[in-house]
Amino acid sequence: MPVATLKKRADFLRLRGGARFATPSFVLETRPRSGSRNGDGAAASSARFGFTVTKKLGGAVVRNRIRRRLKAAVQLVAPKLAHADHDYVLVGRAAALDRDFSELKKDLERALQRVHHAAAQAAPGLSPHRIDPSARKRP
Repeated sequence: MPVATLKKRADFLRLRGGARFATPSFVLETRPRSGSRNGDGAAASSARFGFTVTKKLGGAVVRNRIRRRLKAAVQLVAPKLAHADHDYVLVGRAAALDRDFSELKKDLERALQRVHHAAAQAAPGLSPHRIDPSARKRP
């Protein structure tokens, strides 16, 4: 089964500031999806994934290889651990190119478990890995 992907910039921007977990291979960001329908009209019954790799990592061949490796890992891991009502973005890192595929899958499994575990413990409306700006001391 192919993975449902995020295509629109607005979907990627909506996930900024959500639950986040960094691994050597990628950074995973997620937020629950609001509403009953995806942007493409499909029912919100499956998790959607977005993939991004910066040009700093190399040319198109390198970036596409990283993206393909991340997509393959998601296809194997997501059916077990991804929440159906969430959207996810994986921001590829240079290590994703040469990292052993089994390690890449383990990174993804750990990241999915951590973002959902942290989000369940966080207060509503607050990201589990971000400091509340009102709690900072001002000089």
